[in-house]
Amino acid sequence: MAALALLPAAGGAIYFRDKISWRSAIAPSEMVSVEQARGWGDTAIWVDARPDDEFASNHVPGAISLNEDRWNELLPQFLAAWAPEKKVVVYCSAASCNLARDVAQRLRKTTQPPMQNVFVLEGGWEAWLKKNR
Repeated sequence: MAALALLPAAGGAIYFRDKISWRSAIAPSEMVSVEQARGWGDTAIWVDARPDDEFASNHVPGAISLNEDRWNELLPQFLAAWAPEKKVVVYCSAASCNLARDVAQRLRKTTQPPMQNVFVLEGGWEAWLKKNR
């Protein structure tokens, strides 16, 4: 009887394996450190994926706000600054925040042509603050 109960659990675990929130779906090649991103200088566009109130409070100098809540409204501003040769650095509050991952994935998958140089900042806004104090 116990073995039969394990079948649905195992099937659910296999089906939902890519949808578990605590598991990062960010490949190491899609991550960037604060130092590396700062080294890109003007060839990088910084994208703040945090909610509007957090962006308004403080953000990376020159960053563009682009969050899921106002995607359609904010995307044109981002696209006006973007060029194919630019690298895009997306960040949110901290390493545990998934907003940057979500915005980066959306940029890679829904834009035409799909953007190639989209990176998530390791440690997010907290890492930026730590390196710039």
